[in-house]
Amino acid sequence: MKALTWQGKRHVSIEEVPDPVLEKPTDALIRITSTAICGSDLHLYEVLGPFLSPGDVLGHESMGVVEEVGAAVRSLRPGDRVVIPFVIACGDCFMCRRGLTTQCETTQNHAHNTGASLYGYTELYGSVPGGQAERLRVPLADANARKVGHDLPDERYLFLSDILPTAWQGVAYAELPEDGVLGVLGLGPVGQFVGRIGRYLGHRVVAVDPVPERRLMAERYGIETLDLTDDVLERLRDTTSGRGPDSIVDAVGLEAHGSPGTGFAQAAVGLLPDPVAKKVLDTAGIDRLSAMHLAFEAVRRGGTVSLSGVYAGVADPTPMRTLFDKQVSIRMGQCNVHSWLDDLVPLVEDPADPLGVEDLMTHRVPLERAPEMYELFQKKQKGCIKVVLTP
Repeated sequence: MKALTWQGKRHVSIEEVPDPVLEKPTDALIRITSTAICGSDLHLYEVLGPFLSPGDVLGHESMGVVEEVGAAVRSLRPGDRVVIPFVIACGDCFMCRRGLTTQCETTQNHAHNTGASLYGYTELYGSVPGGQAERLRVPLADANARKVGHDLPDERYLFLSDILPTAWQGVAYAELPEDGVLGVLGLGPVGQFVGRIGRYLGHRVVAVDPVPERRLMAERYGIETLDLTDDVLERLRDTTSGRGPDSIVDAVGLEAHGSPGTGFAQAAVGLLPDPVAKKVLDTAGIDRLSAMHLAFEAVRRGGTVSLSGVYAGVADPTPMRTLFDKQVSIRMGQCNVHSWLDDLVPLVEDPADPLGVEDLMTHRVPLERAPEMYELFQKKQKGCIKVVLTP
């Protein structure tokens, strides 16, 4: 089958790879009908290469049709249309029963002291082949393939795999008061949904992003937007009676703008031999923290910062005095996708499309054009906000 594979820093390619097969009786095989490029895929493209091997199949936002199921699978049959959460969980362990599927004790990666396995996301999370391919093996399929209807287009369901639940969790973790103002840093796909969810729940939303096309898209949903200028901190405060937003969701993560020194360090690590680079990232890795630090400065005293953007550093400087003095609460983590699907499926199936799931994709292209689209998405060119690939 054809699949998008990692070959090196900023180098991905479509290759012929072996078709997946049923490896355990709890597996299912899926024919992919739509798969998307996630902002966190760009971290693999740019920063986390030392934990990948040439030929690794990428992608963790996928949906499709069941082609084959193992003998122990009870809830699926060939022909079912399914969306695949990016987290692989058992659904029955101590953590899963508490809704913490990203910490699943069955698929945890103890060798790296990391959480549940993820599709297409490095040896840190299991080296599981991803879904930017024609087919996908789904482990523990009864827990990890959500059946959906056949009447609505893929765009209604695809984003349930990651970015829509990630945004929903980000807003939930923000713990906004009833009349609270939500700040959003970053208007990529997750940030767009964060803002829309905030508005859907009745909150005023003020968002920051340097890309005009992203701001214009957000404004269609009643979101107030600000450019990422040198005085953005003061402008955020000015829009909120001088206090700052009650809660802020950082939807940017480890490759934020405005951190040239750290960007240079990340690039330098990428030039090291993999064993050395892994050691550096495991013991002294740092992120570009300008978005997170802006969130800490801008949120009002006693407010909450919710981190939805991916961070991977182990030696990140943190302004503890500011956080302690302002009494800031922080919540973060990979999205427990399975825990939010019951809330979200009715919204994506609502004929009114209240979260605008059909108004996010800016580019749908054949899988063969994935390498071109990775570059376009990373450079934020041609209005590229969300790319969906069709195998």
